[in-house]
Formats: sequence, C-alpha cells, structure tokens
Amino acid sequence: MMFYVGLDLGQAQDPAAIAVVQREPQSLLVRYLERVALGTPYPMVVERIQRIVNDQALRGRCALAADATGVGAPVMDMLRAAGLGCEISAVTITGGEREHRAGQVRHVPKQDLIANLEMLLERGELKIARRLREAGALVRELMDMRMTWAGRSGRPRLGADGFGEHDDLAIALALACWRAKRPQNGFKPGMLLG
Repeated sequence: MMFYVGLDLGQAQDPAAIAVVQREPQSLLVRYLERVALGTPYPMVVERIQRIVNDQALRGRCALAADATGVGAPVMDMLRAAGLGCEISAVTITGGEREHRAGQVRHVPKQDLIANLEMLLERGELKIARRLREAGALVRELMDMRMTWAGRSGRPRLGADGFGEHDDLAIALALACWRAKRPQNGFKPGMLLG
C-alpha cells in the first residue's frame, strides 16, 4: 500500500495545505486534509510533514510532492534535511504549456495539475472520505476553480481565489495525485526525485 502526500506552501496570504491520498487497487482515496494555520513558519510546516510521514501507516510507504514555487526552494532544503524517509519530488507550479524538468525540480503547469484532478473525479478514480474535517472546504475549492485571462498578456490564470475560496487544499491534493500517477522509479526511503 502506497501513500502520496501533497504540500502546497503558503504563509502570509494563503495557508499551507497538506493532502494525503492512498493508492487503492482501482482508485485513489483522500485519507487526510489539513490547512496549516495562516502565518505558520516554514520550519513548523516541515515538522508537521515529518510527523505525518512518520505515522505508522505511512512510514516507508509514502512519496511527497511539494510546492517549490517562489519561496519553495529553501523549504525543499529543509524537507531534504529533515530525513523524512520518503521520496521527495520538488514541483514548481507554472503557467506554462508543458511539464519539464530542470535539475531536481519538475516544472508542472497548474492547468495540468487541475486537469488531472478533474479527470480522476470524472472517472470515479478519486474518492474523498466525507468524514474528513476539510472535505467540505476541498469540494468548495474544486467547484470554485476558474480559468480567467490576465490583462494584456492574454495568459490564462487558473485558481479559486477571487471566487470566494483559496485553492490551497485543491493544489495540495493535485500535487499528491500528480505524484501518484507517476512511475515509482525504484524508490528508496530518503531519495529525492525531480
């Protein structure tokens, strides 16, 4: 049994969020959702991730996909130094057209992350446990996702913010599901994959 943890970083404007999905034979099950309190220092977010991945159910059977966008690089260094015992994938969320790798970091378009979530939901391959405290907030975020066009550049902008909700839980879930759909690559605990 494998678990996939998604971490969307936030601090001043948006809370950080954590999602854990479990691979089932024919689906992914959302097992855990958490919004970290607004303003929580990054070292405390890393400690929270450490407690989650060291849980008896996840220990040695998980992979983490963490938001490395913006201030994410130093947080990725903290995650690597924490000795989490799970594979770590650094993901920079972009407005680009296609996914690519630069060193140890994957650059993944936000629209691809969200499209993957939509596909999993439409196919019934992603199940959200109703008993989760943040399940209602996640569903609202998913329903509030919109694509808008940014000013003169005409570039698309995808998100729930501006429509009544942040998208932190949805992005954390999208990162976990993105990693769950990738090959295992001969994972060994402590390994960092880009």
